[in-house]
Amino acid sequence: MKAVFAKLGSDFFSTIIFVVLYFSTGNVALATIVAVLGAAAQFGYARIKGLRLDVMAYASVAMVVVLGGATLLTDDPLFMLIKPSIGHIAVGVLMLRRDWMARYVTPRIAAAIPDYVRVAGYLWAALMLLLGAGVIAAALTGDIKLWTFYVMVIAPAFKVVALAAQYLVFRAAIRSRSRAANVQPGAEPIAAES
Repeated sequence: MKAVFAKLGSDFFSTIIFVVLYFSTGNVALATIVAVLGAAAQFGYARIKGLRLDVMAYASVAMVVVLGGATLLTDDPLFMLIKPSIGHIAVGVLMLRRDWMARYVTPRIAAAIPDYVRVAGYLWAALMLLLGAGVIAAALTGDIKLWTFYVMVIAPAFKVVALAAQYLVFRAAIRSRSRAANVQPGAEPIAAES
């Protein structure tokens, strides 16, 4: 689980920097500049160490630069409200790649239930696209309280519920396949993930 969060942190490093700085200072320009500098440092470090960054890391930097820049240029309140949907939709589209989720599960899970991992990846893409549409719908109501509740409570709650459901389904699928493999003569048992 620690490795999964490390990969997510690496892939969304510049976005995390932007969000933390923006919510702590309220300064879009500062958050954008520091996030871009952080991304440049991350890419430089990866280059020096010979590490390969995933497409999600590049998308994270692109979102910070494009969305932060657009916010600075437009200074439009409606754009500010709709902007989180762009991130959700962009990530949702990236999640439509086949087997993108295999990077975020242990090799044992990827080997034991690759079909579940693939389907979960597509379900996450659908969830992100739906949440993005929800942000737009909440923004178009013009009710800032409703929008804030959706962005700060409802969308994160759906992600937490989806993560918990995925964990339970993966765990049950691995146990089921492990039992089935143990029943078949000559089959190697599959160890269940905790």
